[in-house]
Amino acid sequence: MSTLPDHPQRYTIVNELHARPFPSLTVPSHAAFLAIKEPIEAVNRDRAIDKAHLLALLDRHGGAHPQPEATHFFGDIGRHELKWESHTEFVTYSAFAKGNSKRAFDPVEAEVFPDDWLANAPGKRLCSVLIRVEEMPADEGEVLAKLEEWFVPESLAVSKVVDGAAIVAGDFRIDPAGHMRFAVFVRPDTGGRRIGRIVQRLCEIETYRSMSMLGLVRARSLTTRLNALDPQLSGLVTALDGQARSPEAVLHELLTISAELESLAVKYSFRFGATAAYEAIVNQRIEVLREQRLQGRQTFGEFMMRRYDPAMRTVKSAEGRLKSMAERAQRAAELLRTRVDVERSAQNQKLLESMDKRADLQLRLQRTVEGLSTVAISYYAVNLAAYALEPLAHSVHLSHGGLMAVLTPLVLAGVWLMVRRIRNHFD
Repeated sequence: MSTLPDHPQRYTIVNELHARPFPSLTVPSHAAFLAIKEPIEAVNRDRAIDKAHLLALLDRHGGAHPQPEATHFFGDIGRHELKWESHTEFVTYSAFAKGNSKRAFDPVEAEVFPDDWLANAPGKRLCSVLIRVEEMPADEGEVLAKLEEWFVPESLAVSKVVDGAAIVAGDFRIDPAGHMRFAVFVRPDTGGRRIGRIVQRLCEIETYRSMSMLGLVRARSLTTRLNALDPQLSGLVTALDGQARSPEAVLHELLTISAELESLAVKYSFRFGATAAYEAIVNQRIEVLREQRLQGRQTFGEFMMRRYDPAMRTVKSAEGRLKSMAERAQRAAELLRTRVDVERSAQNQKLLESMDKRADLQLRLQRTVEGLSTVAISYYAVNLAAYALEPLAHSVHLSHGGLMAVLTPLVLAGVWLMVRRIRNHFD
């Protein structure tokens, strides 16, 4: 087979499929997860600063460095395995270690990320999660007893996942140390990769849930502005058929509102689009857990349906309302612009009619002037001709008055024909 050159990106795009492997965890073990995001313009942040922050943590433990252009890394830092990923708007750190502290969800487990290192983070903490992995007791009642002790019962979500291989639980609350907590009880015959996938899914659910909820904050601020613009737009639309104000003034106000709505659409479009994408990921991650109810307790899916889905519907409602108002303003402006054009056409028609009348009057005046000019020219022409022909008139015994009587009709006819010919030539 002849050698065919590879596309420059062939290996890159294939390796991307295998770039983010799931960790392999044993029982018992624990995980500390951290997501950091710039509050403003996170998409356009300097990713070299993110990389420098990662290297500072690796250098504390003498760990290996990632490739210069890498967007993910998996390596050892002390007794922990570290997984780092750079996303569009945020970066995540996951630290996995064997064993558990005697005190469930002891904040000491998060000290793998030192306070001074966190203080220099290029961004703010969006998520901080502690996950405790234990062996599943034979009696489910023991599991529920521990969950009642660790979590707030009213918010507790718990279910069997992955065909009964594990029980996962959490209350989606932040504890006094600033961490959200999840418990994973694993059946003894469950493989390390499967445990790692379950833990990774829980981290992803919390991360993308938090990212999507940012859209709710933006939706509320947008709704406040739309509430102020809606009455103005409705008033202008209602007054379209009135005559109280000039159409030009109303059109100017409509265009001002339309421009502001378009500006809001540009400002919020990315966040609303990202929220929809993050929501889809949350729902997909919960779906792949394949939840089964545990003794009548609410599942993760039911928890999200009751407390998360209404927030997402609020975001979609604000997005739809913004789009609807922008379309209303555009339609109203088009209608008013049509009305203005029709009125201007009527004004132009009246102006043309006035110009026609003026031109007709001017033509009549011109003809009157032509008649007077003919008389004036004829008067002088008759006198000149009389002086020129008077010797000849004397020779035939014709008086001056008789000569004038003969010349006047002839000169008038000649001058009239001459004027008419000149006018016809220019017409």
